[in-house]
Amino acid sequence: MKIRPQRIKEILGFGLLYLSMGCVLLILGVIFYDIFTKGSGIVSVDFLSKPPVDGMTKGGIFPAIFGTFCVTIITGLLSVPLGMGCAIYLNEYARDNGLTRFIRLSIRNLSGVPSIVYGLFGVALFVQTCHFGTSILAAGCTLGLMTLPLTITASEEALKTVPRSYREGALALGATKWQSIRSNVLPYAVPGMLTGTILGLSRAAGETAPILFTGAAFFLPDIPNSVLSQFMALPYHLYIMSTQHYNITLVRPIAYGTALVLIALVFMMNLAAVIIRYRLRKDGVSHG
Repeated sequence: MKIRPQRIKEILGFGLLYLSMGCVLLILGVIFYDIFTKGSGIVSVDFLSKPPVDGMTKGGIFPAIFGTFCVTIITGLLSVPLGMGCAIYLNEYARDNGLTRFIRLSIRNLSGVPSIVYGLFGVALFVQTCHFGTSILAAGCTLGLMTLPLTITASEEALKTVPRSYREGALALGATKWQSIRSNVLPYAVPGMLTGTILGLSRAAGETAPILFTGAAFFLPDIPNSVLSQFMALPYHLYIMSTQHYNITLVRPIAYGTALVLIALVFMMNLAAVIIRYRLRKDGVSHG
């Protein structure tokens, strides 16, 4: 049986796609296997619940976990309301003119700015100008600004997936602009908006450069007592243990354990995004 040339091209195209996917999964599998085999032996209850001791050669990483959690919370408090609000304005209220297109282009360009640039900007704005000092608040605000473009873009794309007829139907029945958005648009767009937001927060939780300049400390065995205190964080702790420690060979298992905990944290945040998206979509379909 003769195979048509179009079918051959289709088979080759899908074959290349599957090959590319397999290569990526293989590389990720090798990396994760290496980290898991070398780090799982040190991860324990004590490792997760105790501070480092003896120059970080012993003990656990609880202050780093706590600091990462606090910074992520502040990042979310800044980026989520502003990002979603900006997306709603751009998609639902702003006119389609040159200024709006320029704003969208600027937001997308900001998404590609290196994180270290955000760190330097955070020093100038939050540490020095706002007098937050090197603290959890300064680091969280810096990461919030870094996450904001991704949150805006993801939220706006989610709003665009809602059919225009949903808005027009509500307006035809006498609803105001905001009422139509609140009742007919947001329930269907929120799953995608939250997914993009959580993915942005998971990226922020793993960043090192912005917090390096704005508040992360090398060694703090005690947890911070306020948002204006310095803090330890998992990404910076891993960086120090891997490159700057005076005895890298001795602390290498701790570095692998820290990497495993950080990967698990990011994985749980991404899993939460998937679960929230699925449940909200399911609820939206059932109510619809």
